[in-house]
Amino acid sequence: MQLISGALASLRAPWRRGSARGLWLALALLIAGFAAAPPVLAKTFILYAGSYTAGASKGIYAWRFDSKNGALSSLGLVAETPQPAHIWIAPNGKALYAVNWETPGGVSAFRIDPKSARLTLLNRVSSQGAKPNQIVLDPSGRIAVTVNYTTGNLAAYRVLPDGKLSEAFYVDQHVGAPSQTGPHAHGVEFSKNGRLMYVAELGLDRVYTYHVDAKAAAIAPAAPAFASTHPGSGPRRLQRSPDDRFLYVNHETDSEVSVFAVRDGNLTEIQTISTLPAGAAVKNATAEIVIDRAGRHLYVGNRGHDSIAVFAIDPSSGRLTLSANTPAGGRSPRNLRLDPTGGYLLSANEGDGTITVLKVDKATGALSPTGVAARIDTPGGLYFLKNH
Repeated sequence: MQLISGALASLRAPWRRGSARGLWLALALLIAGFAAAPPVLAKTFILYAGSYTAGASKGIYAWRFDSKNGALSSLGLVAETPQPAHIWIAPNGKALYAVNWETPGGVSAFRIDPKSARLTLLNRVSSQGAKPNQIVLDPSGRIAVTVNYTTGNLAAYRVLPDGKLSEAFYVDQHVGAPSQTGPHAHGVEFSKNGRLMYVAELGLDRVYTYHVDAKAAAIAPAAPAFASTHPGSGPRRLQRSPDDRFLYVNHETDSEVSVFAVRDGNLTEIQTISTLPAGAAVKNATAEIVIDRAGRHLYVGNRGHDSIAVFAIDPSSGRLTLSANTPAGGRSPRNLRLDPTGGYLLSANEGDGTITVLKVDKATGALSPTGVAARIDTPGGLYFLKNH
């Protein structure tokens, strides 16, 4: 605001002096001031939540989310489907995709009604394995990839013009000496340009890299095919930095985060850091990991400690500093999601059937409770319809 006020004052001065050059300078300052001001994004969005349907839940649920105050207004069940443990919305906002966490597993495509939030099933295809636990679309929205926990493999599909999924065009089975109970593929992350894909392999303590051509629907393992984390770590989910220079992978088993430097698709581990405060004596397993849009703060859900680990990111080195462990507001925070404005973090707490809303301090990354909570039996993945 000081910049804009100063520009307005300068804008008046050239008329007194008769200086065209001064006028153009003042106009440039004024435009720069408006460009530097953060955009006002506060509005109402649709929040979708998957669920585990062994109990009272029946499928995918929705709420209207007010980003001015974090309030949630229930829209109820919007699609009945079995075990939609994780969901994803296409970049164009027209279709939603869900895993069906079953044996054998499936992946379902739904058309979105942006007014009512209702979902209409388009088709369902095989996950090519058992217990698929994540579905992710590449940045272009041309392909979708799922990972199967029980069988430790991944499958990729074309996203067709009508939003339906093709049958799998690529399947890759992870093999190797397990440090836990066998291959358990668990997370997918694409590079910013979509040309690289990273997959967390929990059972083999590896992070795989693949080359991707979404337009041609082609995927191939990189060389080397994977980077290893230490034995027994259990890499679960992944997030990249906005500039693609670093990859962050949370460990389910030992409650840590690995930081990898990325160069030409090759991963080099540069840091491993705990998600728990010093001296914490509690049985814990991490779940979800998210990064803010600016790449300054990272959040990891702790199941057992029932907290959200808040990390500050050094933008130069990519290294993390644990700044806080904030109560999630519920038990066993399994899934996390930042709202489209970045002003709130939502935690889907499997243990007590709640989705809690935490306020984000964008400058420090700190989280604080809002008192807002929605009830849903065993919530799964969360996703916002951003263009509503």
